[in-house]
Amino acid sequence: MPRVIDADVVRHVARLSRLALTDDEVETMRAELSGILDHVDQIQSLDLAGVAPTTHVIHLENVLRTDEPRPSLSPEEALREAPRVAAGGFSVGRMG
Repeated sequence: MPRVIDADVVRHVARLSRLALTDDEVETMRAELSGILDHVDQIQSLDLAGVAPTTHVIHLENVLRTDEPRPSLSPEEALREAPRVAAGGFSVGRMG
């Protein structure tokens, strides 16, 4: 049975997320969230007894290069063009 998200639920979640949504955006999100829940319901209705848990449908393996030390910049060279330096490192303004 399809689950329907109403506009009040979308507005509540938006408020919790500190998002300002227009009425058109609320309607779009309502429809999209309802569709997502329909897909979740379909997945939950599958009989997965005997199916091994997986993290990906195909086996993937990271192939990494050997980590070998190479020449790099000295701290002085790295900081030479920095606009601000403090305590031997880059100094950046406060975020936020």
